Amino acid sequence: MIQQIFHTAFPVLLAPMAGVTDLPYRRLCRELGCDFTYTEMVSAKGLRYGAAATAALLETSPEERPCGVQLFGREPAILAEVAGKLCRENRGELALIDINMGCPAPKITGNGEGSALMKEPKLAAQIIEAVVKASDLPVTVKFRKGFDAAHCNALEFAKLAQESGAALVTLHGRTREQMYSGKADWDVIARVKQALSIPVIGNGDVFSGADALAMRAYTHCDGIMVARGAQGNPFIFQEIQAALAGRPYTPPTPAQRLDMALEHLRRAVEYKGERAYVEMRKHMAWYIRGIRGGAQLRARVNLAPSADAMARLLGEFRDALAADPGEG
Repeated sequence: MIQQIFHTAFPVLLAPMAGVTDLPYRRLCRELGCDFTYTEMVSAKGLRYGAAATAALLETSPEERPCGVQLFGREPAILAEVAGKLCRENRGELALIDINMGCPAPKITGNGEGSALMKEPKLAAQIIEAVVKASDLPVTVKFRKGFDAAHCNALEFAKLAQESGAALVTLHGRTREQMYSGKADWDVIARVKQALSIPVIGNGDVFSGADALAMRAYTHCDGIMVARGAQGNPFIFQEIQAALAGRPYTPPTPAQRLDMALEHLRRAVEYKGERAYVEMRKHMAWYIRGIRGGAQLRARVNLAPSADAMARLLGEFRDALAADPGEG
């Protein structure tokens, strides 16, 4: 199944992250070694009722096709209807349909969606079964260790997903209560992998090639999904692929990181228009972190009144770094 979907024996995937993994950024990650990408998390209800902003999230680029679409919701009939429509309209853009049962955001869980579904396993099973029945693409499920410390039901939930027809599962080793704090529990990923016959993708605390090797060795997972480790660092996919292949890896210099930030900004503006620079502020903060003088640059970037002004600030800072033998 792994080879069939991802066309590689051990895939390295970019996690779907709302407001982060838009089309321009996914393209960059694919170019730098990411094996597979997903759309940002898409509301099944929004698609069902024709919300234009929601439908726009389905756009993909030739460089990433076939990719995955990640849906969220809690009504089995609506999720099934949307999945069926996506399959009927699919012309090779999509390889799978993923159901989000792991998002910890309050605005999602407050509606009983995302990781809140881990508290309603019967409903979760109904959703998976309905989507599987409606879809001619593989259906996958992403979820967490549990909702909170008192309800760590990932193993039971994983078995339920398998029994309901999921082709594979992705497990983030934190509870919803933890959000992104603390340490990801790789033991639970290992237990789920041992218990299931379908593939298991590991997710949580992969910030380097060494982390990827460690997760594979510790959990015996069938692939790795990178989330926060890719924020401001699309180079992580080069690093992980080098580690998996046993090749040496040279990290990008600060000047090269800023070159990538500028290219990301250029593509975002080209795709979304001038106002994309506002969304890019958070990306810039991620690219800049850890670079000497970055805090001052970040403050100035956040006040930039246009994409051109932002690019000028980044370019000047990059040139200064490149001229410094100790930095560039």
